Amino acid sequence: MKKEQMRELTREELLQRKSELEEERFNLRLQKASKELDNPLRLRMLKRELARINTILNEDQLRIRPLAQVEKEPGSAEQKQE
Repeated sequence: MKKEQMRELTREELLQRKSELEEERFNLRLQKASKELDNPLRLRMLKRELARINTILNEDQLRIRPLAQVEKEPGSAEQKQE
């Protein structure tokens, strides 16, 4: 996933993507340890993508470059108040 595409995601989506990648990285590291790893370059790609996600999350936290916000459904909160 490109960094421009990542910046369009919300914080929750990025955190979910991060956990998926960390799980995949863990599984690939186990395969590497047991000498069953088919594509060793996938580990490098995962590591870089995780670093990108961490950078984007950090930029959002420091308010350098804010992430996309979750759009609320129009009228959902307003209808409940009436």
